[in-house]
Amino acid sequence: MAEITFDDFLKVDIRVGTVTRAEDFPEARKPAIKLWVDFGADIGERKTSAQITAHYDPKDLVGRQVLGVVNFPPRQIGPFMSEVLVLGLPDSDGEIVLLSPDEKVPNGGRMH
Repeated sequence: MAEITFDDFLKVDIRVGTVTRAEDFPEARKPAIKLWVDFGADIGERKTSAQITAHYDPKDLVGRQVLGVVNFPPRQIGPFMSEVLVLGLPDSDGEIVLLSPDEKVPNGGRMH
């Protein structure tokens, strides 16, 4: 992988937000969940879909804090417009585990 500069890193705006709504996304090609995430007053609520069904049920995600890239352009995912990329890591089977803070922090906080 190519090295980047610190200035390159600063271009990626990674913020914390709280899931306010989550529902199954049966129209997706791969099993996914639609998420609405509150990133605080400056950014507001953004929606996305995530292939996280192996570890998460929509009803258990509401109230959970997650990290997301908030400065990507919107992307059409089937009939759904994704406005943020929530971040996760693959487990030993390649299934995504969401990244989140160890303690509750204010929505909209920028990762650094």
